[in-house]
Amino acid sequence: MNKYQLISDPEFGYLRVDPKPSKKEVEDFYKKDFYIEQESKINDSSLEVQIKDKFFFDSRWQRIYDICESILGNLNKKKVYDVGFGFAQGLIYYKNKGLICSGVEPSSEAVEYAKQNGLDNVFVGDIEGGKTYENQSKQDLVLLINVLEHLRNPADVLIQIKNNLLKKEGVLVIDVPNEFNAFQEVANTEFDLKEWWVSPPGHINYFTVKSLANLLEKTGYEIKVKESSFPMEMFMLFGEVYVGDNEIGGNCHKKRKNFEELLIKNGHKKKLYQLYEKLAELELGRQITIYAQPKK
Repeated sequence: MNKYQLISDPEFGYLRVDPKPSKKEVEDFYKKDFYIEQESKINDSSLEVQIKDKFFFDSRWQRIYDICESILGNLNKKKVYDVGFGFAQGLIYYKNKGLICSGVEPSSEAVEYAKQNGLDNVFVGDIEGGKTYENQSKQDLVLLINVLEHLRNPADVLIQIKNNLLKKEGVLVIDVPNEFNAFQEVANTEFDLKEWWVSPPGHINYFTVKSLANLLEKTGYEIKVKESSFPMEMFMLFGEVYVGDNEIGGNCHKKRKNFEELLIKNGHKKKLYQLYEKLAELELGRQITIYAQPKK
């Protein structure tokens, strides 16, 4: 990590790097490095990857839709605001589902793409800027998908969203990597992988299910649903060490996609997501998704 070390945040308990990267370092990462990724790296932010794996990503957007509908009821004409929406594939999906879509994104390239694809109320902005969330209409849904791990002050952003952006009965959806999970740590030890997931200044914060839930509760939210995603690190425990090997990584990703697609296509979507809810209880899985509402 060079100049950085990992510490437990003294106020909220999640792991983060110390010292925190400068605001400029983070802004440069968002505007440049975060989007300049080769397709072979299977970066979720790559537009090419999202288009190529449309069924996989649409299943994720649909899962979020289904959970939010179970909490809020019919979502038609509900307002959704995506914080750090990347190439806006989520917003495009929800616009086609009848939601009223808006959002903020640091990359001007991504915002221009969103506008070209029929999204009018999107703009370039500072995700951590206090004024970003002021004078916005109150939203039924706010999405923070693969964003919180990059923020210098995640608690401040969560409070700003709760106070200025989200309706009192609205739902906040957070998705972050599940770091230091058991499968990951075993693979790290067995194959001397040097905690490959620790990557400042891109990733500043490192969450588990427990530490993310604790952060949300301490910033004024009530947890409604917790689930994980497929435990990708399990492939390494089978002997398929994909760290540093894009070909193996691509093959593992295809196997994961096949697993999910076959279950969904054959009528077992409910079982699939029951599995992922159970994995969250065990703090396993590659990603964590938590659905929360402001405390009453």
